[in-house]
Amino acid sequence: MNFHLWHVNCCSILVSSQIENENTIKDSIQPSSQQDKSHSRSDEDLNLRLSEEKLPDCFFVSIVMESKPSTHPWADEVWDATGIVASADVKDATREVKTIEQGDAKQLIYSGMKIQLFLDECESYYHNMMSPEPGCFIVARTEDEEGNETDMPIPVFATLSFDEAHSYLEGDDTVYAVPIPAELYRWAEAYVLDNYVAEKRVKRKRVDWKKGDKRNSSSHEPAFDSPNENQKGKH
Repeated sequence: MNFHLWHVNCCSILVSSQIENENTIKDSIQPSSQQDKSHSRSDEDLNLRLSEEKLPDCFFVSIVMESKPSTHPWADEVWDATGIVASADVKDATREVKTIEQGDAKQLIYSGMKIQLFLDECESYYHNMMSPEPGCFIVARTEDEEGNETDMPIPVFATLSFDEAHSYLEGDDTVYAVPIPAELYRWAEAYVLDNYVAEKRVKRKRVDWKKGDKRNSSSHEPAFDSPNENQKGKH
């Protein structure tokens, strides 16, 4: 299956604050050995503030799917995931689909989908946050809720985990990646700070095999006794 990476131009997605705070957030979740000492105090203040806040148990998201005319002779239209909007308000948990049409383009907005964080996915969240383009991954299928085949992808699941998204790719599902909204970024960043400690990578020391190889030692002793040597003791 194809793993589509799409950049969202939807004005409803609040990504400006993510860009402004990106450097501060990345510094705060770097392994301690890589942090600059000059920023240690500010990082500690940020960690303390985030740990004191009560993190939401989940967010409710609205996923924007957009279709445009296809240039392929065997398809009339092509569908893409173009954006995601997040809210922690329970009133946004209602499942509904809205349609917006403008010229040849059509958008379907799927609202009320829940997104959660799990402890066993912390490492994957960490790598997502540290990637050049942190994303939210949308799993879609061409079946409706009753199991009937359709001619368009229908979003059924959203996650911030690289590994979880990849597991769905191994099946018959389609996975889209869209830029993560600022609310989800801050939420996942605080969750990682509270529950995950990145391990420092240790470079494995190179082994000098020649030095430990008896056949190449300075004594020039053979590694195995020759057949002639074994026969000398028998005569």
